[in-house]
Amino acid sequence: MRGGRAWSGRWLTWTTSPLALRRLAAASVVVNVGIVVTGGAVRLTNSGLGCPTWPRCSGSQLVPNSKLGVHGTIEFTNRTLTFLVGLTLALTLLTAWRQRRQAGLALLALAGVPAQAVLGGIVVRTDLNPWLVALHFLLSAAIIAATFVLWWRLGQRPAAAVPAAARWLGPLLVAATTLVLAAGTVVTGAGPHAGDIKDGRVRRIDLPIAGLAQLHADLVMVLIGLTVGVVALALALHSAPLRRAGGLLLAVELVQGAVGYTQYFLHVPPLLVGLHMLGACLVWIAALHVLLVARSRNTTDEPGPLVP
Repeated sequence: MRGGRAWSGRWLTWTTSPLALRRLAAASVVVNVGIVVTGGAVRLTNSGLGCPTWPRCSGSQLVPNSKLGVHGTIEFTNRTLTFLVGLTLALTLLTAWRQRRQAGLALLALAGVPAQAVLGGIVVRTDLNPWLVALHFLLSAAIIAATFVLWWRLGQRPAAAVPAAARWLGPLLVAATTLVLAAGTVVTGAGPHAGDIKDGRVRRIDLPIAGLAQLHADLVMVLIGLTVGVVALALALHSAPLRRAGGLLLAVELVQGAVGYTQYFLHVPPLLVGLHMLGACLVWIAALHVLLVARSRNTTDEPGPLVP
């Protein structure tokens, strides 16, 4: 027993390292962005109902059989990746709890994983209801936000000297980004990539896609305008951190916009749709970055006492 406790203590020693916690927080961001991209690959390869039931894959079988083919393998692989996401966030929570640093935020991020799994099951059981698919993506965006804020708070990040009257620009920017993401999911739900082609079971959002795409583009223009405003404010205030954050967001937006327009005029080829989903995650993270830089005063999070 004594030897077992000693081995356990040595195994848990790494959880007291602030560097390990920061790396786990960064990994949490990466794996959550990654599962958005792989989830998009499931839909874009028409594998959304590759495993037609949930939580099992088919009937009484947990894993796909040969009758389900490659679509079953793709869908099951994406489900399996949920365990990697959960493990990463669980280790992040354990390390945060041991160091008494941002454990509440780590717990919030971890709680999103079972919620996302259950919602994914409901999506399958409702034959990929497009509104629920949209909610599935937006919940991923919320988890990404929690993990990114966690990573930010664990490091020594540059703060911008922004007047109190101008700090509303950051929240407004994030609100506009949220509307852009939400509108994008509706456009996707009305578009041609239903996620499964069997029996025509998957319904689409019955709204004119041209009008939805125009609304989405208009919201993007508003977002870009706000971003230009942030960059102008940073230049006026001579704030290098805010200028870099705003410039990075503007660059990501321009690339994302180019991909979006290209996919629209090429009739949404799957590869570009997948890149657009990755770009949406990067725009979201970059917008959160601007918010955190503009609102930060003292961004150094000193480690608390370690749990023995």
